[in-house]
Amino acid sequence: MALKKVNLPENFILGAAASAWQTEGWTGKTEKNMNYMDGWYKAVPELWHDGIGPTVAADLYNRYKEDARLMKEVGLNAFRTSIDWSRFIKDYETGEVNEEAVQFYNDYIDEIKKNGVEPMICLEHYELPLYLFEKYGGWGSKKVVDLFVKYAEQAFKHFGHKVKYWFTFNEPIVVQTRVYLDAIRWPYEQNTAKWMQWNHNKNLANAKVVKLFKELGLEGKIGAILNPEVTYPRSSAEHDKKAAYMYDLYFNRVFMDPMLKGKYPQDLINDLKKHNCMFDYTEEELEIIKNNTIEFLGLNLYYPHRVKARSTAWNEEIPFHPARYYELFDLPGKKMNPFRGWEIYPKIIYDIGIRLKEEYNNVEWIVAESGMGVQNEAQYKNEDGQIQDDYRIEYISQHLYWTLKAIEDGSNCKGYMLWAFMDNVSPQNAFKNRYGLVEVNLEDNRNRRIKKSGNWYKEVQENRSFELEIFENEYK
Repeated sequence: MALKKVNLPENFILGAAASAWQTEGWTGKTEKNMNYMDGWYKAVPELWHDGIGPTVAADLYNRYKEDARLMKEVGLNAFRTSIDWSRFIKDYETGEVNEEAVQFYNDYIDEIKKNGVEPMICLEHYELPLYLFEKYGGWGSKKVVDLFVKYAEQAFKHFGHKVKYWFTFNEPIVVQTRVYLDAIRWPYEQNTAKWMQWNHNKNLANAKVVKLFKELGLEGKIGAILNPEVTYPRSSAEHDKKAAYMYDLYFNRVFMDPMLKGKYPQDLINDLKKHNCMFDYTEEELEIIKNNTIEFLGLNLYYPHRVKARSTAWNEEIPFHPARYYELFDLPGKKMNPFRGWEIYPKIIYDIGIRLKEEYNNVEWIVAESGMGVQNEAQYKNEDGQIQDDYRIEYISQHLYWTLKAIEDGSNCKGYMLWAFMDNVSPQNAFKNRYGLVEVNLEDNRNRRIKKSGNWYKEVQENRSFELEIFENEYK
């Protein structure tokens, strides 16, 4: 054990993140303004923890001025959120905007900037309009791709002069993986081919919006936020390494390669054709993807993914699923977040950072999300009622350490964004697991209070350094 002082590089971004649907609430929305997440909650509210969903969320729509001040108070120099496509656009077919929403987002962005915080805006953080999901089948439709470009054009038109960091998607693989690949979320349809079509159409939409951004000559940067599951084989044996390779191919490279290299991995194409799951595409679409790669990448990194070769035969009578190539591996003795059920292994940030350096032209990137969700945080309040979340300070310290170590070894990382700025609704878990630097007290009209970690985060920002106990051998 050793106490180590770690310094942040010059111009290193130290911020936090959230999304529109998880914070804003439904104020100002009607049945016509619902997004996919709203629709999922309305369909099965009983499956959301304590029946809480996005209806009020953190009520940011009504309290954004207070929240922007709190961003400054916890030391953020950047804040990432999203525009709710379903709120912002009045007519999804024509791209006509909702003027009230335009005013809200203008005021919100201005308030963030007024408090010395750089806004980063994502165009789609699961907020696909429910209308487009029900009418066209969501991202399974090329029509929706074109409507997304219309929406992006309006967002650039209204906010492009004040926002310098843009992202097309947050975790573009997630919704269709939960809905169509694993069928664990509404509307529960297992359809691997549809899953892959959504993947391709989002890759295409990303490239078309990047192309638009460049054509408009906007200042700033545009990229996408992916959630690569940093994958480790159980052992050095070839069968386990092959399992990890196939997992990585289907869940990481399916977006990383087209977005960063401009093409799909040939092994993926061959396997999709073999299993009759190849997506519908044109050569023109592949050319658009090839010529409009991203130059700025966000990565959401929480826990490692460990796999092994299958020990049982795959049932060929059921539809193809990438799991025919792997089984999950439960590493004995791993460090855990017992509340979320996730392994804590901060070296994933270093490992993916070095991979970007070696395999993806050392693209410029940030940790777009990293955080620790904990249940019943009220039990950790001191006599003054402040949550003493030392566990979160330890988590951030260790993940920041490995982020900076990746930079030291040549990875082109520019910042670390904590999930989350304040407690907010999570898919189905609602407020069960809290992630914020700022507490949102549901029992007290959703009032806010900075946690101990929020005070610590500001100190790190002001000192541009922090100290931690480091056990490097623990993460070899």
